[in-house]
Amino acid sequence: MKIGIDKLGFYTPQYYVDMAKLAHARNEDPNKYLIGIGQSKMAVIPPTQDVVTMAANAAEKILTPEDKEKIDMVLFATESGIDNSKAAAIYVADLLGLKKELRAVELKQACYAATAAIQLAKGYVALNPDKKVLIFGADISRYGLNTGGEPTQGGGAMAILIAKDPKLLVLEDESAVYAQNIMDFWRPLGFSEALVDGKFSANAYMDFFIKVFNSYLAKTNKNLKNFEALLFHLPYTKMGLKSLRLALQEQPEDLTQKLLARFEESRVYNMQVGNLYTGSLYLSLLSLLDNSKTLKAGDRIGLFSYGSGAQGEFFTGLLQPGYQDYLQATDNQEFLQQRIEVSVQEYEELFSSLLPTNQADVSLDVTKDQAKYVLSGVKEYKRQYLAR
Repeated sequence: MKIGIDKLGFYTPQYYVDMAKLAHARNEDPNKYLIGIGQSKMAVIPPTQDVVTMAANAAEKILTPEDKEKIDMVLFATESGIDNSKAAAIYVADLLGLKKELRAVELKQACYAATAAIQLAKGYVALNPDKKVLIFGADISRYGLNTGGEPTQGGGAMAILIAKDPKLLVLEDESAVYAQNIMDFWRPLGFSEALVDGKFSANAYMDFFIKVFNSYLAKTNKNLKNFEALLFHLPYTKMGLKSLRLALQEQPEDLTQKLLARFEESRVYNMQVGNLYTGSLYLSLLSLLDNSKTLKAGDRIGLFSYGSGAQGEFFTGLLQPGYQDYLQATDNQEFLQQRIEVSVQEYEELFSSLLPTNQADVSLDVTKDQAKYVLSGVKEYKRQYLAR
């Protein structure tokens, strides 16, 4: 049975800050952000958006009534959860009007959890081939103002529909995984910003990539010539480029140039949004599919998923005939271009307007938020969501 990614939906809030202007405000050379980390714009998250609303807005773009009828499992991957007990998945299922006969669960392992959800979904669909699984990778990346990690912030959501006979990508069975307990990145309870050992984390990322990539090649007897593209989790896009260059050492020039070109297509969207944490790898996949003019049915795509702490996995998928007909490339490109630029001062104000967690009642002004799904506030410690 062929099982894989049937649809991909994407959402990020309507605001962004220009990275060159942020660099000037931080007394940095703009090329440190534009070239050094490979980011041009960074999503700015207003208090009226959280992982639940962003996930619902992403799914709204792709789900049909027929999809909703077949979905009986919702897996929500995030490290920006809104409740220590109740899964974000149940909120989104309600907002989207999904049927009540379903399982709704939240998963966590830093930026890797959406990949874990996909692997779980594959097994579920294999046992229930007439059903579909809706997966979310939604996060808000926060390190703090004037910190080393500030230019690698961002946020948004990916909605991933897993089904048999998928329209986009059939996921192959073989993969390679590696896990090790390390402290490269973590967020203790009560912290709204993550803690990170930046250099250690970057080295761990590349080390895990080499481990799982080489393991996959050894298991399958494949080599780089079997791939049309290699995709990466992109906390910032230069990180993926560094890892790709490791794989391209001593490779033929034509193969090197092809994979570098595919990488450039895969980071178009991430450069304009920043770090989605759990959704970053799948935004890279969407960017590749939307922006590449040379991909064709049957092409094999390799995907490297990494979650600090740490978990890595390398797996692959095959593009399906007519996959282009099921994309919303023009809509996604226009959506990113139509966002509203905010000044550095406005960005700082929005960043600091995080919804209080110690107040029973909070009212938010949703009139400026253009999204269909918004967070309107808190009543008796219960988040209040609106579908407009």
